[in-house]
Amino acid sequence: MSHPVTTLARGSLLAAALAGTVAASAASAAAQNAKPTRADLLVTSDWLAKQLDNPKLVLFHVGEKPEYEAGHIPGARFLELQDISSPMTRDTTKLALEMLPVDQLRQRLEQLGISDDSRIVIYYGNDWVSPSTRALLTLQYAGLGARASILDGGMPEWKKGNRPITTAVPPAPKPGKLTPRPTQPLVVDADFVRSHIRTPGYAIVDARNTIFYDGPIQEQTNGTMKHTIVPGHVPGAVNIVFESVYDDTNHLLPEARLREMFAQAGVKPNDTVVAYCHVGQQATALLFAAESLGYDV
Repeated sequence: MSHPVTTLARGSLLAAALAGTVAASAASAAAQNAKPTRADLLVTSDWLAKQLDNPKLVLFHVGEKPEYEAGHIPGARFLELQDISSPMTRDTTKLALEMLPVDQLRQRLEQLGISDDSRIVIYYGNDWVSPSTRALLTLQYAGLGARASILDGGMPEWKKGNRPITTAVPPAPKPGKLTPRPTQPLVVDADFVRSHIRTPGYAIVDARNTIFYDGPIQEQTNGTMKHTIVPGHVPGAVNIVFESVYDDTNHLLPEARLREMFAQAGVKPNDTVVAYCHVGQQATALLFAAESLGYDV
């Protein structure tokens, strides 16, 4: 028969252990739902260089395949947006780059070697900034935002420090294991946008080049194809061109400059930012900048 004091002690330890488990789960959920800061969203080349031997690191190169093959950061795998979204298509009746169904997206991410405890870093080759932010938004949507960042300045910043480059392609990753989790509320539909036009607390932002927002009608030629650009935007939408939130070396602009830019466009400090572009890629660069300022997006 157990001693009463020993039984009580065991019960107390079990209760404490359960409480610790509940607290840890709550902390994990809170971390997933917490607003990311600029320091969370961006990593430096110095930080990344120290993480290359981290077995939990999952590193992705986003850019052109020949560029990747010519040299990439050691351990990096080539990532295309069609790996984690609906494919680009010539069928104009179908939307491109749509988020995949949650179970399919989780399977795709696992195939890329991503697990619950992975530390994911995305970097862009040359100037592929918006495809990189689109990839990050996908990870955030999948509930992995707290474990994912972008290398500020991308491959050019890495090369500037004379850091190692390789042409060796890493072996196929061992499939990861992701616990099913709810998606994050980062994607809205046309009805949502329509019902929030000029609604206090919401800023609808057109992230496309100004020529599409309110520029003059123009004729453009692409090879042998000619087409007409007829400008127009969602009523009430303001315009912040996605490229303008980065400097000419593709580093995210300083916080003060970004705040000034958003304020000048009419975005208020506590607004929720809803951005759109052509197919759901360019706008993610604008949303990334908004997140770095603490906006809900």
